[in-house]
Amino acid sequence: MDALKERIKEEMKAAMKGGDKARLGVIRLIMAAIKQVEVDERVELGDDRVLIVLDKMLKQRRESIRQFRDAGRTDLAEIEEAEVLVIQDFLPQPLSDDEIDALVAGAIAETGAATIKDMGAVMNVLRPKMQGRADMAQVSARIKARLTA
Repeated sequence: MDALKERIKEEMKAAMKGGDKARLGVIRLIMAAIKQVEVDERVELGDDRVLIVLDKMLKQRRESIRQFRDAGRTDLAEIEEAEVLVIQDFLPQPLSDDEIDALVAGAIAETGAATIKDMGAVMNVLRPKMQGRADMAQVSARIKARLTA
């Protein structure tokens, strides 16, 4: 079993023992999402695939937060924000803006991207390096800005 999944299980046990119901609930959601992918694909997920699952959960929550705020439901947005914090605990250290810019510049140079049509190739180079460490929607916007400038 990979280290990340094992760490999530250990955190679940700690949350149970500590009586942290909110954290426990989010960790159970994480474990359920991982198990769902494993059952659907009949595979045991490694750390790289667990990161993809966590990243997807984070993206869903960010979208929910935006929608709840737009609808004036700050109470629901705050619940989602608390879930984001728990999910982020299991992700690697986020990349700084400078690190993201450097990786984007490197990927553009590596692929020889010149126009917006080359964006997919740049994203394919960046995705494995940034998975779980950066909001890929923001990375996409930065690539677009560079390729249209």
